[in-house]
Amino acid sequence: MQLKHMKTLLAPQDGAAKICAIAWALNNNKMAVCTSDRVILLYDEQGEKRDKFSLKPADSKYGKKSYTVKGLAFSPDSAKLAVGQTDNIIYVYKIGDTWGDKKVICNKFVQQSAVTCMTWPAEQPIIFGLADGKVRAANIRTNKSSTVYSTESYVVSLAPNPSGKGFLSGHADGSIVRFFFDDEGSGDSQGKICTHSCPPYALAFSQNAVVAAGCDKRIVAYGRDGRSFQHFDYTRDDEEHEFTTAICSPSGQSVVVGSFDRLRVFNWSPRKQMWDEPKLKEIPNLYTITSLCWKKDGSKVTAGTLCGGVELFDCCLKRTIYKNKFEITHVGLSQVIVKNMSSGQRVVLKSFYGYEIDEVRIMGKDRYLVAHTSDTILLGDLTSGKLSEIPWQSSGGNEKYYFDNESVCMIFNAGELSLIEYGANEVLGCVRTEFMNPHLISVRLNERKQRGVSDNKKMAYLVDLKTMAIMDLLTGMGLGQISHDSKIDWLEMNETCRKLLFRDKKLKLHLYDMETQMKSSILNYCSYVQWVPSSDVVVAQNRGNLCVWYNIDAPERVTMFPLKGDIVDLERNDGKTDVIVNEGVTTISYTLDEGLIEFGTAIDDGDLARAAAFLETLEMSSETEAMWRSLSKMAVEDRQLYIAERCYCALGDIAKARFLKETLRIAEEAAKHMGGDGLNHYKVRARMAIMEKRFKEAESIYLEQNHVDEAMEMYQEMHMWDEAIEVAEAKSHPELETLRRNYYQWLMETSQEETAGEVKEREGDYMAAINLYMKAGLPAKAARLATSRDELMSNSDLISRIASALIKADLYERAGDLYEKIKDATRAMECFRKGKAYRRAVELARYAFPADVVKLEEDWGDYLVTQKQLDPAINHFIEAGATLKAVDAAIASRQWAKAVQILEMQDSSMASRYYKKIADHYASVGEYETAERFYVEASCTREAVDMYNQAGMWEQAHKLASTYMKTDDVANLYVSQARQLEEQGKFKDAERLYVAVEEPDLAITMYKKQRLYGDMIRLVKQYHKDLLPDTHLHLARELEGEGNLRQAEHHFQEAGDWKAAVNMYRSHDSWDEAYRVAKAQGGATAAKQVAYLWAKSLGGDSAVKLLNKFGLLEAAIDYATENCAFEFAFDLGRVAMKNKLPDVHLKYAMFLEDEGKFPEAEAEFIKASRPKEAVLMYVHNQDWDSAQRVAESHDADSVADVLVGQARFAFEEKEYAKAESFLLRAQRPELAVKYYRDCGMWQDALRVCKEYVPHKLQTLQDEYDKEMTNKGPSGKGGEGFEEGGAESMIHQAREWESSGEYARAVECYGKVTNKMTDDVRILEKCWMKAGDLALKFLGAEKSKMVIEMVCPRLAEINKHTSAAELYLATDMVKEAIDMFIACADWGKAKKVAKELEPRYEPYVDERYKEYCKNQGRAEDLANVDVIGALDMYAEKGEWNKCIQTAEQQNPKVLHKYIALYATHLIKGGTSSEALGLYAKYGAPANAQNYNIYKRLFSDVVSQRDLNKPEAFRTWADLRDMLFDVCENISKSPDANSPNHEEFETLLLIAHYYATRSASLGQKSLDTVAARICVSLLRHTDVIPADKAFYEAGIMCRNNGWENMAFVFLNRYLDIAEAIEEGTLDMLDHSDFQDTDIPFEIPLPEKPYLSSGQHEELKEWVLTVSMNRKVEQILPKDERNTYEASLVATDTGIRSMPCVITGYPVLRNKVEFKHPGKTANKDDWNKFLMATKVSHSPELQDVLKFIGSWCGATPNPSYSFQ
Repeated sequence: MQLKHMKTLLAPQDGAAKICAIAWALNNNKMAVCTSDRVILLYDEQGEKRDKFSLKPADSKYGKKSYTVKGLAFSPDSAKLAVGQTDNIIYVYKIGDTWGDKKVICNKFVQQSAVTCMTWPAEQPIIFGLADGKVRAANIRTNKSSTVYSTESYVVSLAPNPSGKGFLSGHADGSIVRFFFDDEGSGDSQGKICTHSCPPYALAFSQNAVVAAGCDKRIVAYGRDGRSFQHFDYTRDDEEHEFTTAICSPSGQSVVVGSFDRLRVFNWSPRKQMWDEPKLKEIPNLYTITSLCWKKDGSKVTAGTLCGGVELFDCCLKRTIYKNKFEITHVGLSQVIVKNMSSGQRVVLKSFYGYEIDEVRIMGKDRYLVAHTSDTILLGDLTSGKLSEIPWQSSGGNEKYYFDNESVCMIFNAGELSLIEYGANEVLGCVRTEFMNPHLISVRLNERKQRGVSDNKKMAYLVDLKTMAIMDLLTGMGLGQISHDSKIDWLEMNETCRKLLFRDKKLKLHLYDMETQMKSSILNYCSYVQWVPSSDVVVAQNRGNLCVWYNIDAPERVTMFPLKGDIVDLERNDGKTDVIVNEGVTTISYTLDEGLIEFGTAIDDGDLARAAAFLETLEMSSETEAMWRSLSKMAVEDRQLYIAERCYCALGDIAKARFLKETLRIAEEAAKHMGGDGLNHYKVRARMAIMEKRFKEAESIYLEQNHVDEAMEMYQEMHMWDEAIEVAEAKSHPELETLRRNYYQWLMETSQEETAGEVKEREGDYMAAINLYMKAGLPAKAARLATSRDELMSNSDLISRIASALIKADLYERAGDLYEKIKDATRAMECFRKGKAYRRAVELARYAFPADVVKLEEDWGDYLVTQKQLDPAINHFIEAGATLKAVDAAIASRQWAKAVQILEMQDSSMASRYYKKIADHYASVGEYETAERFYVEASCTREAVDMYNQAGMWEQAHKLASTYMKTDDVANLYVSQARQLEEQGKFKDAERLYVAVEEPDLAITMYKKQRLYGDMIRLVKQYHKDLLPDTHLHLARELEGEGNLRQAEHHFQEAGDWKAAVNMYRSHDSWDEAYRVAKAQGGATAAKQVAYLWAKSLGGDSAVKLLNKFGLLEAAIDYATENCAFEFAFDLGRVAMKNKLPDVHLKYAMFLEDEGKFPEAEAEFIKASRPKEAVLMYVHNQDWDSAQRVAESHDADSVADVLVGQARFAFEEKEYAKAESFLLRAQRPELAVKYYRDCGMWQDALRVCKEYVPHKLQTLQDEYDKEMTNKGPSGKGGEGFEEGGAESMIHQAREWESSGEYARAVECYGKVTNKMTDDVRILEKCWMKAGDLALKFLGAEKSKMVIEMVCPRLAEINKHTSAAELYLATDMVKEAIDMFIACADWGKAKKVAKELEPRYEPYVDERYKEYCKNQGRAEDLANVDVIGALDMYAEKGEWNKCIQTAEQQNPKVLHKYIALYATHLIKGGTSSEALGLYAKYGAPANAQNYNIYKRLFSDVVSQRDLNKPEAFRTWADLRDMLFDVCENISKSPDANSPNHEEFETLLLIAHYYATRSASLGQKSLDTVAARICVSLLRHTDVIPADKAFYEAGIMCRNNGWENMAFVFLNRYLDIAEAIEEGTLDMLDHSDFQDTDIPFEIPLPEKPYLSSGQHEELKEWVLTVSMNRKVEQILPKDERNTYEASLVATDTGIRSMPCVITGYPVLRNKVEFKHPGKTANKDDWNKFLMATKVSHSPELQDVLKFIGSWCGATPNPSYSFQ
């Protein structure tokens, strides 16, 4: 942050006039400044002075200058200003909310010492420091002050923290004390935290540190623990003075410290946890800063100076404009001010945690703020000013925000919905849902005050498409889930969260009560639904009805109004609720009954008096009655008895009203005697319980007060004697027996014998009880009691009396039951029969009278039939075997299936008479197929056909009739029946019958006769589609003849001939109908034509009126003129549109002109005021005299046009001079130029132009040049080109040249192109001429442009040398060189480069190289680029030239190309040539060549036919190459590396092969050759194994070593088999245990021998294997080890191999000069002898190599020379 000076609020004075204090109000609207003359100046937030007032001293007798002001502070509400003065007092002034309000002292706090500093933290008392060291607090509510803490040192400064929850005090002894009102969970200690080096007059308390400074020119930052962690020392700065004051920003992230002429800013760095100091703000002549104040929103700092100046500084980090509506000011990393530019409203957005705010967005109709930090999200409501900050992990900007609810922001992210209430710093609720639609989520937060509910925050949302959940946001608990059987598309809770409305996809509206958890459907079809705001009233639309529920607790009571449109909105304001309905083009509002709405609101708010007042204004209705009832219930619950009494009066419940009135009287008396409202008196409480029928509660109230008699009296009044007796018994009341007697007496007096009997029964007096039951006419009860007591059952008289009474009372079943119990079965049966108790009778008969059971079952069935209980009767008839009765009962009870079931078990003759009845039933219920079956069973086919016909099922009827009737009979039947239907007027049925018998024409005729043309057309369309248009036309003409024009019109249109309809109406003079049809069918054009004809038929004024009516007057005039009806057009124009007459005259004149009537046309043109048209007419006809006459008489301006026309004619006649004179007379020389130009007469055109229109000469010249340019060469130009273009251009150029117009001449020469001529010489000559002229006569810049134009053209025609000369003439050396290069004149190119511009010599060389490469001229290339030449040879495959050339270079280059050549040869399969190459030139130790050497070795050892003397040279070359490689490696850094060792091994193998090849040429050395072959087996991991074992075996066999031969050749066969199988897994190694022959060998890709050789070898091995003399063992030596093995089995000692045979050297060895090289003496001597005897050059070569390789022997016995 940096300070930027904005303005000077108060100009400084010449002398000292210290600004004592400055304060900003918390609402940022006011700033107070105290000057040295003790006047408070008040400024607005823009820095404009708005008010001022003077201060007063504590005691006026000391005068106004007896004190100074040490502190200013605004109250938290910004309406008061506290002033701390040194005369021991603090005044609090009430300054008001508006400017100009009267300033009055509302508080004053007198102290014992001078006030030295002061601050007023938000929501805290005034804090001030005194000179005696105390820090005190002043409470403006109690007008008292108290000591917060005391010190012994003068208080020099106070500094609140950014939150206002704590402060620091600085003291003269340097101590800094900290105090907290609330430590906000930081755990920081209170009290003295540190001691500064001087009095800390400049003290600031940020959220992270304490900054202190004073007169020692040091600024120190202290941590929260009081330890200093950062120092800023300015003691060496002579320009710096003491620090006088400091202020911390509201965000706590910046501190400003003031001194002399300077303001220093310190910014807190969260990353470094240190203070950063940007460039200081130095203002010359500002003098000492005496006071600083930071605006509470952090955007501005005000500084007061010693000279009385007040300066305003802007301290924002950045300021941006958002959507041209909002100004966003970043005043700190964590603080942003958002200001509405139109309203001036501002909101300060601040991160509570101090995080940096990244971006601020304004969303939700520009009302809501959203800002992000690294770990939080900030939300705000601009209207209410509520801000929230919640922890939030960023998800890359994937959050979706919804602002539909004014109280809460909904954030949807990754399937999770979070609710944030504005003003709260924590997430209100969080749920998982995939349905983020404002219509599918309802959130209610304390939207209406409710009785007994302080906090109400709930949410309803969708869990899935058919399940809703309700959640209490306060507890986070789910209140329930509601499942529905259909998808839900809308839901909303009411404002009290007691009801939930929701609508499903079927548009059914449902209500869910959260208290009862009941769901009900309240509307079957709902297109709109909404709660009325601030009420529980529901408004919905059901198709054409507006539905209103004023009392949603009674959803069945709905008020409905008819509607025509759709509800679009609901508005409630100013005590009025309107439903806005869109009825097409208009919008209508329906006003709801506000009284009913207000009633519900008042009830919810608990204002029952207001609810009653609303109901007083309403007429009584069902809705009003329900409301009175609800109000009465609530009034009783709330004990508002006056309102309850009024409610019962309104409801007509007089008893309750009187009861309440008496209750109120009792309450009033109790209030008089006992105080209070009397409602808590026990009598009142008991009466209210009685009223609510809670008698037990009333009883307990009376008994608590020991009023037993009143409780008994209550029960007696309610005639609840039993309860009264219970109370008396419980309390042992002395009047208990009297009460019982009174109860019995009362029962007898009121003839309640039954109850009296029950009393006697409970007392155990059963006889008395029975007598009372009998007296009460209750014999059944007496019987029950008698049967329950055995002693009573034995009393036969009593039983007989009871039975007689039962029979007398027609209680036969009870009597029978009684007789049955005393074993009198006959009388019991008789009673059961009389009482129709057949069930008991049958049960009795089963064991007493079995023979009567069947008869009883039938009687039971008959009885049930009389009782219309037919269904159970069927079963009893079946039990009794009465089948016919069972069938009749089944039919009578409509149990048709059961009847059929019974009949199917009977014979057909009996069943058929019932089937017709059954069929009639099935026909009546529409089950026609079943009915048909039973009709056929009953042989009633005709009835079945009639049934189908009556049902309109003609096809089924026809099918049935066809089955059972003859075809003709069916047709006649149907036609006659159809005619009957036709006579009855049942045309549809008749049609079906006609169609059923395939007579549609009869139906068509019927409809035509009945004039039912619609049905007629339908049938024609269905059965005679081709005749449909003719039918329509026929009907149309018939109807027209009848005068039924409307229907005729319809049929004309259906026939597609609407014009006939128009003509019909015209012929009947129905022009308006004709116009209507034409407009509807033919569009606007046809309508205009009809209107025109209509008007024409009327004529005169009528026509004009008609055309005006249609707005077609002007169009009709135009149409008349177009159709040559000029007389009609003139009539219309003269009557109504005189302004159109000239147009009519003009068109008439044109018509006459076309007719050749020129004089008449001339007259009409003049009448039309268009004489020019007459002139043009004559000009067109070349009647020049008439044209001249008319022009001179009527249009002088046209004279020139006549002359022009004559000129044009003269040009066409090639009379050019005459034409030119006409045009000059007409003053149109430009036309003369144009005509000459068009005729190709360019010289005449240029002449006239130069003479008469010189300003156009340049343009014409350019056109001429262009024309010449476009002319093609002779014979080639093709269409559009003229011959001689180049000659003309050259001619023109020469003319310009001769006249000294060199620029034009150059331009003309330049315009000669190869399009004009193919002659290269002409082109070269022209372009060279252009260049020469440019060089001689034009400036350097212009000449350069010309050269740059012509030289590329010269290059195009291969005149590179000429182009180069021109380039050189203009010092364009590079371009000249390129031209020489382009024509391959390399000598000149090099010469030019060398002599004129040496820096281009490399460029020429590089281009020359490219040229040689492209042309394949390697020899030439070698002169300048050897490597390039070598690469070219290699690419072309000229390897010999490549190698020869490379030999002349250094060895590195040579061996590079040898390697490339060798690689080429190896790929070509000629490894031997590559080997020869290295043998010739040597093998360097280049690592990149190692693979080549290994590949050559591999290729050679794998070759066939090298096991012979002739192959020596190949092996020797391989050996020499490898020796060369090893020697070179030993001298390189790779010495003794794995590669070195590998090449040593390869060298050893190659040496053995060479030695073997040399030995094969000498018979005496066969054993040496054989031994070498055997020794090579230890290297089968390098050489091909099958070849090695084969060669070893053959050599052993040739030398007679059969055992070894057998072992080796057998091993060869095993390896060959392994090659076939592709694996060595089956290889047996037992023969080679304890040898140095390797087991792990690479498997050769293919066998070494051919199949024939292989089979031959196989036979030999098989043969030898049968020979017992041959053993499969290897020979051993004195070491007890295989003789060719280097490693001893027993000791593990490794012997050195012989350089001749490879066998181990055990004794008698020959040692060589080089270590590790030795030979068996016998083998060495044998080899020397053979060499000496044979003089074999191969053997000599071997010895020579051994000498080089191993060094000379100590005593050589053979000279290699």
